[in-house]
Amino acid sequence: MKHGGRVQNCWEYMKCGREPGGSRADELGVCPVTTAEKYDGVNRGKNAGRFCWFVAGTFCDGEVQGTWARKFGSCLECPFFRLVEREEDRFFVLTDEDLPPSG
Repeated sequence: MKHGGRVQNCWEYMKCGREPGGSRADELGVCPVTTAEKYDGVNRGKNAGRFCWFVAGTFCDGEVQGTWARKFGSCLECPFFRLVEREEDRFFVLTDEDLPPSG
């Protein structure tokens, strides 16, 4: 598989509307994934858009999720997680420990 091209972020794939200016942002709040600039570019996503499983406070399955350790089991079952894992293949970043050192 070629590693490049346009990919979707979680809020686009899941259509949650919690991105800034999104249809449900006023009602549910802006998801922390959409503003996590620290993770911009991880798995080719915008902010943490393709690293959402690692960010606490996401809103999945109708409820706010906790820390990575508490929510990760359900993330493994998520179709978006599996899509990113498949698309990134050998470049897939699972945790911050897999990130290249910052210079």
